[in-house]
Amino acid sequence: MRRSRVREGLPFPLGATWDGLGVNFAIFSANATKVELCLFDLEGKRELERIELPEYTDEVWHGYLPDARPGTVYAYRVHGPYEPSAGHRFNPNKLLLDPYAKQFVGQLRWNDALFGYRVGSQRNDLSFDKRDSAPAMPKCRVIDPAFTWGRDRPPAIPWERTIFYETHLRGYTMRHPAVPPQLRGTFSGLAQKEVVDYIRALGVTSVELLPIHAFIDDRYLLDKGLKNYWGYNTIGFFAPDPRYLATPFVNEFKEMVAHLHEAGIEVILDVVYNHTAEGNEMGPTLSFKGIDNASYYRLAPDARYYINDTGTGNTLNLSHPRVLQMVTDSLRYWATEMRVDGFRFDLATILGREPHGFDQGGGFLDACRQDPVLSRVKLIAEPWDIGPGGYQVGGFPPGWAEWNDRYRDTVRAYWKGDEGKLPELAARITGSSDFFNRRGRRPWASVNFITAHDGFTLNDLVSYNDKHNEANGEDNRDGHSHNLAWNHGVEGPTDDPEIKTLRERQMRNLLATLFFSQGTPMLLAGDEFARTQQGNNNAYCQDNEIGWVDWEGIDEDGRSLIEFTRRLIALRNAHPLLRRGRWLTGACNDDLGVKDVAWINPSGQEQTTEQWEDPMARCLGLLMDGRAQPTGIRQKGNEATLLLVVNSYHDVVGFKLPEVVGGREWVCLMDTNKPDDKPGSFETGSEYLVTGRSLLLFELKPDGRVDSALREAAQALEAVARSPAPLRLDPVETPAQTETASAERRDPVIVEDPPAE
Repeated sequence: MRRSRVREGLPFPLGATWDGLGVNFAIFSANATKVELCLFDLEGKRELERIELPEYTDEVWHGYLPDARPGTVYAYRVHGPYEPSAGHRFNPNKLLLDPYAKQFVGQLRWNDALFGYRVGSQRNDLSFDKRDSAPAMPKCRVIDPAFTWGRDRPPAIPWERTIFYETHLRGYTMRHPAVPPQLRGTFSGLAQKEVVDYIRALGVTSVELLPIHAFIDDRYLLDKGLKNYWGYNTIGFFAPDPRYLATPFVNEFKEMVAHLHEAGIEVILDVVYNHTAEGNEMGPTLSFKGIDNASYYRLAPDARYYINDTGTGNTLNLSHPRVLQMVTDSLRYWATEMRVDGFRFDLATILGREPHGFDQGGGFLDACRQDPVLSRVKLIAEPWDIGPGGYQVGGFPPGWAEWNDRYRDTVRAYWKGDEGKLPELAARITGSSDFFNRRGRRPWASVNFITAHDGFTLNDLVSYNDKHNEANGEDNRDGHSHNLAWNHGVEGPTDDPEIKTLRERQMRNLLATLFFSQGTPMLLAGDEFARTQQGNNNAYCQDNEIGWVDWEGIDEDGRSLIEFTRRLIALRNAHPLLRRGRWLTGACNDDLGVKDVAWINPSGQEQTTEQWEDPMARCLGLLMDGRAQPTGIRQKGNEATLLLVVNSYHDVVGFKLPEVVGGREWVCLMDTNKPDDKPGSFETGSEYLVTGRSLLLFELKPDGRVDSALREAAQALEAVARSPAPLRLDPVETPAQTETASAERRDPVIVEDPPAE
């Protein structure tokens, strides 16, 4: 073996850092007795040298190699006590990944040598395995972070204008005909002009990517011929997963960000800091477990076992200052070096847990709030975990937005026709103030969604009553069973034109509700053209046609839904009243003489207490007065006055358009029963026949003048019509598709009622 020159180096920064002259290596371990740096050839197959790190400062082992360069491949072996009952699982026979590694080389190959104990031993994890795991392990690579960003600037989309577009990096382009085959499923694939142009033309502002941090495919999935497609099994918080790189360079990620930023699109990363891929005491030893198990993980009173608030076997210990540092260092790295614009935190309640439970003033949440970098990017919590007190919707501190599953469930149940949903629907579409209106938080804190990666797609939500997850190999036991879904008469695909017409209108109802609600909307990629997963509501392991977006399968109905979605987004953008930065209260402002919001019944009057309590009521109007005070400054607003009417009843409801001071006509901007109709005017006080299961948006035409907001809305809709989404596909229209498109414009046929919940 060769012998490299070694100097003391520095205990900071952690990780492997190229300074232009050499590489500094630093790794935290409070309980190790010795740390060896292992150097490998460029492919990571042959170990070239082992170097004992010479210094130990403030619980950090460190050394400097003046002859090392970017491209150097390395990993660690860490010595210390193997005492599982005391929480220590050191085993120098196991090669370990650097928690701060910026790039990985190779893929993990499962075999029993990866475990610190002897698999099959009667003593289980109390036994000790002496086999070398290096041949089966990926390795780490030193990188040169230099990159020319040029004129790149973050889009800095205001929260009130933000629209999230959730997608899987690989699945989004694997079947995209405009992406070269060698680039599909990679960062370069998402950066292709045709892909970026489509996203921009759709009108969304922020692409939210499922986890792209390096992760591990579970052994039990590989044994079944499946993969951990979603990637919620992280092993490296600084490194992009190698399978998403079309080139040998991590700067490929930066190029993708630069292309999206140039188009005015933000990049949001779904991140998993609540657990790692090492599992529980019976899991493999890949990194943290072998570096300092007792520090990195939350352990039970019997330290042999792990606290499992995640359902994955382990929970990261963010109460430890070095673990907290690692997570915040990772976030700052992606926000500064990689220039992402925000983060969605998986099982974020865990990040706010202290030994006594969830705490709004916990170390991680406080760290983010005061950090000059992290406090300026978008922070979105999935506000639940499976631990005690784990459901925390509305419980996060100022500065955070949260996924609102109460919005999802309420809107689904309402459009399915469930009884007694009007009161909660009213709360959800006005921003869920009952959860979020505290401590100065704004309506944007509620991230509203109908569907997400976890669950049915929009098409499947209206096409299936039950989940169909047989392809996952778990006898359909996995995935949620309470989906609030309705197939409208037939389970799965159908050629029945009546059912197809109703399903299509229900999808429009759900999308329109999403974009016309207060809060921050999130659209699942592919829902804009009715993508299906064949009824699978848990496609976490389906790295195939089930999980991928099918671009070539988009028919005329799908194209029509794309254009409808673009019109919804254009209307939302044109009307600040649909995305207010202040809460709608319903209180009358005597100084200004207006009420910001009123709930209108079908007779054109304000909803009474008795009507709110009527479980059979399913039709309601939301009147938002644009003259209401738009800011904290006492002044009248100058926005348009809007009327949103929803009807989940199965038959037509006559709705009297309310009389409002200052206007005599209502302009219908959107009717989900007639989505292609141009805006038409109707006198105040007249009756509008609201089709069963439909949604309408009206705008008040002011007396004697052309309202600027009305003109802006008309111009926005005209712009959408003039510039169709650049979807470079050529589907063949069939007679059945033509018949469905025409049937869509007819009044609905009443079909059987949805299943009772």
